[in-house]
Amino acid sequence: MNSVNNGGDGRIERIRAALQAALAPLELLLDDDSAKHAGHAGAASGGGHYNLRIVSAQFEGLKLVTRHRLVYDSVHDMMHKEIHALAITALAPSEV
Repeated sequence: MNSVNNGGDGRIERIRAALQAALAPLELLLDDDSAKHAGHAGAASGGGHYNLRIVSAQFEGLKLVTRHRLVYDSVHDMMHKEIHALAITALAPSEV
């Protein structure tokens, strides 16, 4: 299942495309929570706040920190510019 919410500027679509290309997820739910953080110091840079739930076979047998590193590596070009904060739930298919 794939879901995209908000992201009128195309940012969420770029994040989603990067994750799809790198991790071939079976499920990808990406929500833009930037509006909840308006006025936050980090939001002043223009970077958004996102919640991600991703299920990928590539996470099978990996520790949580390694899974998160794979996600961050996938979107590294967008970190600190387009993405200020990314809350990640990364699961292997066997954990769903």
